[in-house]
Amino acid sequence: MPDDLTRLTITRRPTAAQPLMGLTILAVEDSRFACEALRLLAMRSGARMRRADCLASARRHLSVYRPNVALVDLGLPDGSGMELIGEMARSTVARPIVLAISGDGGLAAEAMAAGAQGFLEKPVAGLGAFQEAILAHLPEDARPPGPRLVESGEVRPDAFALKDDLAHAAQVLAASPRDDGYAAQFVASVARAARDEPLAEAARRLAESGAAGEMADQARGQLARAVQDRLSESRAI
Repeated sequence: MPDDLTRLTITRRPTAAQPLMGLTILAVEDSRFACEALRLLAMRSGARMRRADCLASARRHLSVYRPNVALVDLGLPDGSGMELIGEMARSTVARPIVLAISGDGGLAAEAMAAGAQGFLEKPVAGLGAFQEAILAHLPEDARPPGPRLVESGEVRPDAFALKDDLAHAAQVLAASPRDDGYAAQFVASVARAARDEPLAEAARRLAESGAAGEMADQARGQLARAVQDRLSESRAI
């Protein structure tokens, strides 16, 4: 159970300023930019974080390590994060607190039905929201005593992580139309994290264009050009 795992593995006690001190978080997230934001939030909260960028990597990690918390993105390159959430919910060994993360808030109910204990919508609103989403599921003796001190402002992930995500998106878009669904989802997620509304709109058009045909080809080309434009801008910085 999450409570048992938390009690067994916390070795450093939480404080008002770092209420997640002593926790290890596994982020199952394919976007480096989004993961960097989560890493900064975890670091400021006192937690350690590991990353898995796909289902296969997450399963390998969970076969060796026992994180206290798992943040599972619902759109991954080798399947849906719902699969992993369900597997952890059915596990008979000590399992972490499982929170689903997605840019689509409409998936919250489905994630909870699959076994998630909470849901975080990307981009995460801020440090307070990140901490509260995890603290709400910790046993009382694993929480910091007294009021919490929450920093204001948003985290600012490294721009190089965004460049890596854009390069990955360009490769996926150039590879095969069969990957259009994943490409649209990935770019939309990255665009929301980067607060890039035009790029998010281009990804939405691809997602709604269908699996094949002239409209899909046109939408794919438009999204590929938008990604390349932003890659060119990032190289010039």
